Amino acid sequence: MTAVPIDNDVYNREGAAWWDEDNPLNMLHGSLTSGRFAYFLEVLEKKIGCEYTGLRALDVGSGGGFLAEEFARIGFSVVGVDPSGVSLLTAGRHAAEGNLEIDYLRGRGEMLPVRDSWVDVVYCCDVLEHVTDLDAVIGEVFRVLEPGGLFLFDTINRTWTSRLVAIKIMQEWRWSRLFDTPIHDWAMCVRPEELAEVMTRHGLRVGEIVGLGPRSKNPLRVLDMVRGARGSLPWGEVSRRLDFGRTRFTGISYMGYAVKE
Repeated sequence: MTAVPIDNDVYNREGAAWWDEDNPLNMLHGSLTSGRFAYFLEVLEKKIGCEYTGLRALDVGSGGGFLAEEFARIGFSVVGVDPSGVSLLTAGRHAAEGNLEIDYLRGRGEMLPVRDSWVDVVYCCDVLEHVTDLDAVIGEVFRVLEPGGLFLFDTINRTWTSRLVAIKIMQEWRWSRLFDTPIHDWAMCVRPEELAEVMTRHGLRVGEIVGLGPRSKNPLRVLDMVRGARGSLPWGEVSRRLDFGRTRFTGISYMGYAVKE
């Protein structure tokens, strides 16, 4: 299958409005932030406990700062890393407005700008399907984590279902797509077993992998996507109506955790 060039510059063109409900990037907030974070919080409580003050968390691909702010609110000292300068400015401005101290640094997952064994938790969401060198990114995650540290992640699976949902409906069909430019290449999506193999090879022991996807069974949600594309329904509301969160089905997206040996 021919690879489709991903337009990662969209995060510079649209990155000033991550927190704007009408911006397609806000689909990643809506219910996705709360759905992911609810699962991550379960993992944190199981593996670390309920006290996070003094612990460091590294957000790889921090975007507008949706998850960075959630981790900061529960006590983590958070560092966000992203290649988009526009997104970093937006995230920093929003954190300051909420009196949250979050360090934002420009960088890429393949070469993280932090020292060895420095963080307790690394999390990486909506990123692994974008990177050109998955092996290098996972190697960097291992490097910056302290022994026993947690790696939290989610990404898009490479299945025919994900191709229909993430590529056809959300990217290619003009009446329902978020952008008129490609933001995902299905060939770059990562199957759970592939990610598990890379993590294991780098010394990250896989703890669990679960599904991540829309939990709403209402077929009208497809019409909501059309309304979002037409501008008659904010993308943040589209996301909330889809009710993203933990599911049993991993065929669209999945999330999980691993521990540094």
